This record gives sequence, structure tokens and C-alpha cells, in this order.
Amino acid sequence: MSHDSTAAPEAAARKLSGRRRKEIVAVLLFSGGPIFESSIPLSVFGIDRQDAGVPRYRLLVCGGEEGPLRTTGGLELTAPHGLEAISRAGTVVVPAWRSITSPPPEEALDALRRAHEEGARIVGLCTGAFVLAAAGLLDGRPATTHWMYAPTLAKRYPSVHVDPRELFVDDGDVLTSAGTAAGIDLCLHIVRTDHGNEAAGALARRLVVPPRRSGGQERYLDRSLPEEIGADPLAEVVAWALEHLHEQFDVETLAARAYMSRRTFDRRFRSLTGSAPLQWLITQRVLQAQRLLETSDYSVDEVAGRCGFRSPVALRGHFRRQLGSSPAAYRAAYRARRPQSDKPADVDGTGGPPGPPPVLHPEGPVPLQSRRAAASAVGSGASLSTAAATENGREAYVTSRASLPSQRSGT
Repeated sequence: MSHDSTAAPEAAARKLSGRRRKEIVAVLLFSGGPIFESSIPLSVFGIDRQDAGVPRYRLLVCGGEEGPLRTTGGLELTAPHGLEAISRAGTVVVPAWRSITSPPPEEALDALRRAHEEGARIVGLCTGAFVLAAAGLLDGRPATTHWMYAPTLAKRYPSVHVDPRELFVDDGDVLTSAGTAAGIDLCLHIVRTDHGNEAAGALARRLVVPPRRSGGQERYLDRSLPEEIGADPLAEVVAWALEHLHEQFDVETLAARAYMSRRTFDRRFRSLTGSAPLQWLITQRVLQAQRLLETSDYSVDEVAGRCGFRSPVALRGHFRRQLGSSPAAYRAAYRARRPQSDKPADVDGTGGPPGPPPVLHPEGPVPLQSRRAAASAVGSGASLSTAAATENGREAYVTSRASLPSQRSGT
């Protein structure tokens, strides 16, 4: 899923000033940045594909600090331009930041603020959102980043409206994306915004990726909570919730265990995790259902009961909304991709009455890639993204949500 803001007419109406040109894209690189994220805008905006019907951009690769810049695998890069070149760009892209715990160079932040003041479009890919936030460009705005770092972004910059579910967020003159491949989604969206669907589709064919993905980051949420919550008083309540997912309880129950009002609990929980407690609880129950569907022969009705859903209907509804398929179809697709010798076993290991389900952890016995492939392979609703996955054989990359996003809530 993606987010297009329609509530920022002033941002949409801003004009470039000075020497800035709309067709010039500056990519700001830092030492320690991952090479994959760094290469995405370079490939999208830096290669002449006019023969394929893709309008040409002018690319300026700028060093955000003194070089050489070291990147993945010990490679050293030398940027042909410095921060001064940003003054000519109509779009400035920050592909990724080396560490969410360290502050970006103040000179780079000043250059970004100045570019924004002069009407440039500012883009943060993955952890590049932390650089934009440090510059104050995300204050009061919706934004996203990699789901693993979204809670930290929300906690460190409480004025930013962080949504960890989105693949990217377009708020007019400031745009952010989730991790890695979502950077491709956002760059294609920029081309689509500048030059239309045909140009974006031609570029997507050259890159051998779907022109637009539906769905969001929900299916990739494997960590229950960020590590830093461990020292917070709410950690005990969260741990209790994870250990009792097989029981029926609601957010009011959790608030009572935390000795807080519902409003205070909601606010405190969101500040720590970047997610509303009800949405987090539903996501944990759905993740638990995934695990049981993958590792047991329990019926869907039994899975619903073991995951704390009040009825199988409730399980099916939430499961389809988060994963784009029914529980039965998900199980069938998952098993079709498993080795024949790897058969489900009784989760309790005793053959006796069911006990509480195991707490989910990303390092569990079910390979994450198999989960993603199973979710992507399900053909519910005959969605356009599923068709694209089948055609291109990219199940691990393409999500399979059945609905195309709307102008407000997705592109």
C-alpha cells in the first residue's frame, strides 16, 4: 500500500526557485550507506532509456560528507559532486542513512532544508527518512520507513506521523519509502507522477519489476516489538499478551494490566511501537495463525480458537485483510511449496489437548522466504499483482493484495 496526500495543496503548488530544474535529480550519498538502496535512484534516474519511451532525467551524485565513501562489502566510492550541486536539483534523494543511532552531518541537513525552502522535492528511501526527520522536514507529516525501524523513528521524532504499514508515502514535496525494494516502488511513482503511467510502465519493464505493487509492509512484520521496548514498563504487559494470544482479551484488558486508562495506554503504546495497540494485537494473532497453518493440521476453526479470535469468521476477515488470502488458501499454497518430506506435526508434540501456542519469533523453524512465497502465491481475487507475480516469477517480491490502492490510500 502507498499513501498519496491530497491535503497539502501548498506543497503541490510550490515552484522551484533559482537555478533549480525539475529534470535534475540529486542523489545524496553518505559513507556507510548500503549499496543496494544507493543504487536504486542511480539506476532509475541516471540511465538514458529514451529508446524505451522513458523521459530522461539529469543525475547529480553528491557526497554528503568528505570521501571516499565506504559502502557494502568494503567498497569505496567517490562522488563526482559535493553538497553545492544540490542547489541545481528539483528533486533530492537520500537513499539510506548509515545508522539510525547517529546524527547526520549538519552541513547536509542545511542543504536539504535549503533545497526544500527553494521548492525542491525531497525523497527519503528506507532509513533516509531519519535524515529527513533530523532536518525537520517530516514534522507534522505522514511518513514511513523500513518496518523494523518505524518504532524508533516514531519514538525519536514524535511529531512525525509514522505509518509502518505503507510501502511509500507521498506527501507532495516530501516523500518516504519502506526498505530496499520499496525504494523502487517510490522511484517508479515519481516517474509516474512526472511523466505518466506509460513512461513508468516502460521503465518497469526495463527493470523487470511490476509497474506498481499493491499491499503494504504488514506481511513482513516478523519482530513482535523493537528491542528497545525491553526496558520500558509496558514490556511486561506486552510479554503477557504474547504468551496469552490463545485467550480472548482486548486492549482494555492490556490497559488495565498496565494500570492505565485506555487513552493513556493507546498513546504510550503508539509512542513506543509506532502502531496502535489494537492493530498490533490483531497482527500478532494473524502471525500466530500463519504459524499454526504452516506447522499443524488443525482446522481453520481450531486455529481461530488457538489464536484468540472470537470466531473463524473474524480470523478469515483479518487474515484476508492482512495477507490477501483466506487461511485455507494460504495453507494450500504454503504446503505446495514445501518439500514432501517436511510434513506438519502436532504443535504441542503430545497428541493431547491443545496448549497455548508458541510465541512468534523471526528465527522460528519456518523459513521466512517460504512464508512470503506462500502469501504471494495465493490466487485469491485474481489480483493484478498476483498475475504479475505469476508472469515474472517474482513471488518473493510482489505482494498479492487483491485490491488496487486508491488515490488517497495507495498507488
